[in-house]
Amino acid sequence: MGNWIINNGLTAFILVVWMGINIFLFVWFYLFYDLGDQFFYTRHLLGSALAWARAPAAVLNFNCLLILLPVCRNLLSLLRGSFVCCGRSMRKQLDKNLSFHKLVAYTIALMTAVHVIAHLLNVEWYNNSRQGVYDKLSTALSNLEDGNKTTYLNPIRKTDMDPQQIPTYLVFTTIAGLTGVIITLCLILIITSSMEVIRRSYFEVFWYTHHLFIIFFAGLVFHGAGRIVRSQTTTDPPHNFTICKDLSDQWGKIPECPIPQFAGGFPQTWMWVIAPMFLYLCERILRFIRYTQTVQYRKIVMRPSKVLELQLVKTGFKMDVGQYIFINCPSISQLEWHPFTMTSAPEEDFFSVHIRSAGDWTNKLIDIMEKLPEGAQGPKLGVDGPFGTASEDVFDYEVAMLVGAGIGVTPFASILKSIWYKFKTSDPKLRTRKIYFYWLCRETYAFEWFADLLQVLEREMEERGMGHFLTYKLYLTGWDQSLADFFNVNFDKDTDVVTGLKQKTNIGRPIWDKEFEQVRKENPTSVVGTFLCGPLVLAKVLENKCAKFSDVDPRKTKFYFNKENF
Repeated sequence: MGNWIINNGLTAFILVVWMGINIFLFVWFYLFYDLGDQFFYTRHLLGSALAWARAPAAVLNFNCLLILLPVCRNLLSLLRGSFVCCGRSMRKQLDKNLSFHKLVAYTIALMTAVHVIAHLLNVEWYNNSRQGVYDKLSTALSNLEDGNKTTYLNPIRKTDMDPQQIPTYLVFTTIAGLTGVIITLCLILIITSSMEVIRRSYFEVFWYTHHLFIIFFAGLVFHGAGRIVRSQTTTDPPHNFTICKDLSDQWGKIPECPIPQFAGGFPQTWMWVIAPMFLYLCERILRFIRYTQTVQYRKIVMRPSKVLELQLVKTGFKMDVGQYIFINCPSISQLEWHPFTMTSAPEEDFFSVHIRSAGDWTNKLIDIMEKLPEGAQGPKLGVDGPFGTASEDVFDYEVAMLVGAGIGVTPFASILKSIWYKFKTSDPKLRTRKIYFYWLCRETYAFEWFADLLQVLEREMEERGMGHFLTYKLYLTGWDQSLADFFNVNFDKDTDVVTGLKQKTNIGRPIWDKEFEQVRKENPTSVVGTFLCGPLVLAKVLENKCAKFSDVDPRKTKFYFNKENF
């Protein structure tokens, strides 16, 4: 439990606070509508469905306030910079922005389902009351009209049509009904297109349908303007429902029971969402300004396994290790932006990305670059960023474990390059004294992407007598028996037959218990930052190992898990 608290305590606390606010809002508004005297007559028509419709609406308002904030990338980068003095635990929370975004989205989906079902029941009961199906009081309340001295309670005003068609007519001819249908359809499309299988295989579908959030929020703002849920207002003399509920035929005829007056509630959703909508608008304006800034190509290189390396230059561009950018190529799509971790170091006069063929957009970009004449400039690119990630904090740890899977090595290439520059300049600010680097690849060709970088680092460390600073291990996870035999035959050579490095490539996957035990043994009193850029399955394994091998004793080894998310 102590180890779990070290890695997840603050996250759990934030989630408990968020969940507590949701529960409080649900219970508070449920009781407000279920017990409030002003809703006595409304409850008589609708029963408990009134409270079941309004309580989720309050929770929806709160979560719609939150849903845009985790995707305001510039805001997160600003917060990350301001939290430098507040410890790594607070900054780690910003790296979980997409997880929180999804959690809030699931809550919105659940509350929307409850809200819609309750209102469908409400419409049916409004219609039945209007048709005189229920008791005398329900009929009297439904027959109230807008006039000089009266106001209506039942929003169904039309009676000269088939009763079975009235609910459909109400839904598609009122502000509340029509906007409700629109925002519900938008939400269904957004959530279904966000499934992992669609996001991975058909990113364009995910990208375009996600921008239905603009229609969703516009509909949300106007949804309450219909004021379809109405409550009793104060009259002079007052209408006492405890006495008058059984005297509906005497309303307006005796002084004790004037005709009850009703009014719709003031729309409140816009007050919840106006601030995050304004922040997001500023975010998009800033992105557009960055898009208009000129980006020049310094170098275009095709790497093995259809990986494209772009070295780019942009005036005023400054980065830190492990950060990422969004790239737009108008000749492919005017609207699509895709994230890529930078592989260059802050000390270099350019920034670079490695782009793997992984979908329609990346395939089209690679095809364009392959057809370019040698030395030619590529198509116009828009670059937004850079944005901070967990890897920015790597130099805050005395000891770091870097784990990259396939192209997931990119943030660590930036870190390793920066380390090389820091050694060249003897940077006194470098706190890190030991780095363990693990690179897992399915194909031997993939190691060629950064093998030259590792060779330079290997040689530099030896020349400076600091070979102990960097321990790296390469793992080939995709292999067959013939490849294993090839490795065995060449095992006695001084350098690896694949990478040319002195460190030999391992076949298979790391035994993580053994690796963590070794790190703990070699660093008995250190705080170890474990960084991953790779699949979720591996993330769960490493997170469990960090908890398992951390010591509650503050004087002994602790492992902090960090994962790249973008």
